[in-house]
This record gives sequence, structure tokens and C-alpha cells, in this order.
Amino acid sequence: MALDTEQQALLGSYRETHIWRSRLVPEAGALLRGFVSRYGLIIVFVALWQISPRLGWSNPAVLPPPDAILRALLNGISGGPLLGDIAISLQRAGIAFSAAVGVGIPLGLFMGQIRIIERSLDPILQLFRQTSALALYPVFILLLGLGEASKIFVIFWATLFPTLLATIGGVKQVDPKLLEMARVYGAKPLTVFRRVVLPAALPQIFIGLRLSATTALLLLIAAEMIGANSGVGFQVMNAQYNFQIPLMFAAILLLALLGLSANFILAALQARLCRWANPKD
Repeated sequence: MALDTEQQALLGSYRETHIWRSRLVPEAGALLRGFVSRYGLIIVFVALWQISPRLGWSNPAVLPPPDAILRALLNGISGGPLLGDIAISLQRAGIAFSAAVGVGIPLGLFMGQIRIIERSLDPILQLFRQTSALALYPVFILLLGLGEASKIFVIFWATLFPTLLATIGGVKQVDPKLLEMARVYGAKPLTVFRRVVLPAALPQIFIGLRLSATTALLLLIAAEMIGANSGVGFQVMNAQYNFQIPLMFAAILLLALLGLSANFILAALQARLCRWANPKD
């Protein structure tokens, strides 16, 4: 029996809805499974942390639950002591990280291509790299004083070497066949550097940048704890001295979020600039 126009429209709508649901449900299930597999352990950890004081597993005065920490974080950012300290800490870490990048990448590119200079400077670089920046911090204070210069320089010192060594390693790992092919086709040294050496070394350089960003935040915390009266690291110690435990954990959480943000930005920039290095893209 032939269907009229309205029945055909309803049947077509039903088929489209059925097809849409048959596609949406598996996709939603896959997304849910991926989310749970990636973040499920963190969710369980936070949930156990939240209910542990109620179950008597922990002392909330010493280990406050996550909701108390989040309230302290929001209060501290919205008008409390953390608002101005974020800008101060980012300024210190940003200046040191930028200086390390400005020195480490050009020097690493230069040393990686001229092997005699790399062999000559490598022993002293290894000596400096193995010397703890925190152990040298009193020396920097004697030379530069207790002001911003010593704090920025100790962060710069520790941040420089991951970028420098990663850049040298990236240049040294460039495929010699690519260099030989470029020279056979008559490419000039500057063209070889721009078209072959720098792109091939870029993924390794970004690894060094991500390590340097993490190191910058670690040294920032130590520098602000030892000899500062401002900054997020200072707030961690100040809150601990005044027994403001939720605020102390809030400052620690804020530092972790800053580190995650820096790593996310660098990873996104690496994915954009090094798409050729990822076979999935």
C-alpha cells in the first residue's frame, strides 16, 4: 500500500533519528570510556580525600578536604593575598625563563653544529649542570643581594641547562643524509640551517623548553620560600607559619595549576609547529 506524503516524511524522520542515535551512542560511550580511563584515578583520589575527614581517616585541621582548599583559593584570588603574588611570581619566572631561552637555544644551535666548540665547552657545562642551583643561591645572594636579581638569576641558572642540552642534542641528532642531500642540491649554509637543522631539532628543543618551564617553577618556589616577602612560594610558607592550612594548600594547588598551564601551552605550540613530526596528524 502506497504511503501518503505525511507518512513518508514521518518515516524519513524516524530513520534519520534512528541513524543519528545509532551513531551518537557509541561515540558518547567511547568518549566516556576515554575520560574515565584518563581521569578516573584522579576523581577517585579526590573523592576519597573529600570524605576521609568524615570517616575519621584524616585530621581536617592538618589535611583539609578539597572543598575547603578550593574556597581558600577562590577567596585568595578574588581579593586575598594570592592575587598580587601571582603576578609577582609569574614575572620572576617569566623573566628567568625568557632569558634562559634567549641564551640556551642560540648557544645550543651554535655548539651543536661546531663540534670542536661543543667538546671544549662540554666539561665546564657538565660541571655547572651538576652543581645544584640551590647550593649556589647563597653565592648569588652575596653577589647580587637579596633583591629580585638573585631570585631571577638562580631560576635562570637552573632553567638554562635543560634548554641548552636539549638543543645541542637535537642538532646532533639531525640525519646526516638530509644534510648531505641539501648540500648536493646546492643549498647554502644558512638555507641548510633554516630548512633542515632547525626543523629537525625543533621537537627536541621543545622537550627542553617543557623541562625548563617545570624547573623554573620549582626554583621559583624555593627562592620565594628562602628570601622573599612576596610571591606564591612566600604565601606557602607564610600560611604555614600562621597555621592557615587551607590557604597553604591553595597556594600549592595554584603552583601546580601554573605548571600544568605552562606545560599545556608549550605542548600545544609544539603540536602546531611540529605537526610533521607526528605521523597521526
